[in-house]
Amino acid sequence: MKRSVAIIGSGPSALMLGCALDPEKFGVTIYEKNFALARKFLVAGDGGFNLTHSETIEEFVSRYTPAAFLNETIRSFTNEDLREWLKQLGIETYVGTSKRVFPIKGIKPIDVLNAILDELSRRKVSLKTSHEWKGWSLENELIFDHKGNEIAVGPDITVFALGGASWSKTGSDGGWTKLLVNKGIEIIPFQPSNCAYEIKWEKGFISQWEGSSLKNISLSCCGSERKGELVITNFGIEGGAVYGLSPQMRKELNEKKEAELLLDLKPTYKPADIEARLGKKRNCSFTDHIKTELNISGLPLALLKSVTTKEEFLDPTKLAVKIKRLPLRITGMAPINEAISTVGGVALAEIDGFFQIKKLPNHYAIGEMLDWDAPTGGYLLQGCFSMGAVLGKSLNKS
Repeated sequence: MKRSVAIIGSGPSALMLGCALDPEKFGVTIYEKNFALARKFLVAGDGGFNLTHSETIEEFVSRYTPAAFLNETIRSFTNEDLREWLKQLGIETYVGTSKRVFPIKGIKPIDVLNAILDELSRRKVSLKTSHEWKGWSLENELIFDHKGNEIAVGPDITVFALGGASWSKTGSDGGWTKLLVNKGIEIIPFQPSNCAYEIKWEKGFISQWEGSSLKNISLSCCGSERKGELVITNFGIEGGAVYGLSPQMRKELNEKKEAELLLDLKPTYKPADIEARLGKKRNCSFTDHIKTELNISGLPLALLKSVTTKEEFLDPTKLAVKIKRLPLRITGMAPINEAISTVGGVALAEIDGFFQIKKLPNHYAIGEMLDWDAPTGGYLLQGCFSMGAVLGKSLNKS
């Protein structure tokens, strides 16, 4: 006899799990509180549908925090495995110049979702929308609210894939946490990740440079370094290089109420090389000399002037230090609902190596509702897809 599986939530981890479970062994139902499935998955594709990243597996697994949590999971269902799986569903992908992986031109997020839904249909997975999970009955059945009606369900296996707490308009609001707290499950408070970080810019600076970006720069915080892009906003800064240091900046902000981010304007230059170039004889102003020798002008030059005294700016040795380690004072994070993702949720100590909740046998938790972190660039989606695939494989063997 088939065992019944209730998957609560319809994000990428839930969808992958539904596709990974053996239909000969399990009768699977996915419950979604919204009237439509995978809303956050679709919204994530608005700015370019970055499905995963093409870097080597050794580099890939190093992107996650905590480092060991998804190591084996990602290795068991890699970025290449995800691309192959999508190909089998009719979704061809390509590697962009950033080494990120996208669907080929013409394939939209809804097309990817529909291909997955077709696979779920082939596997006879039942999809129930407008079913909001409300907890358990006295008999430990799952209780759902469906358009004002209470429905009790008693599956053999329950899998929570309830998401984090960002983008509440998609239904990802973290409202489920109190239900698990009532069962004695430790919940780490949600915080924003992959978000804008606050810098109190001077009015004259931000009026001129808001919306401008720095490319091919390097950022570091607490000994960790990320290369990429930084965008100046009225609130502070955002961009790929910034998002990659979210764990470090968040830790500093939590402990010290502020964080120092060091900006390297010339990652390919050594300090001595910069100093030597700045020390050359010149027949122009020092500002023009900097432009000529180091190609530093516009926004980078304005940033340098904003954090140096006149004496420091005119001193080649001191200015070389600032060019390589320009300090930016971070004073806060964007509101959680403006973040791309969140960290926090179910404490990792509450689950075993195959995502089973230790205090609730036959109950599992996967996806962003767990307390892990990853930068943008395809790592978040890959982590969720991999968890669904790995849990599916594990349950198929049970």
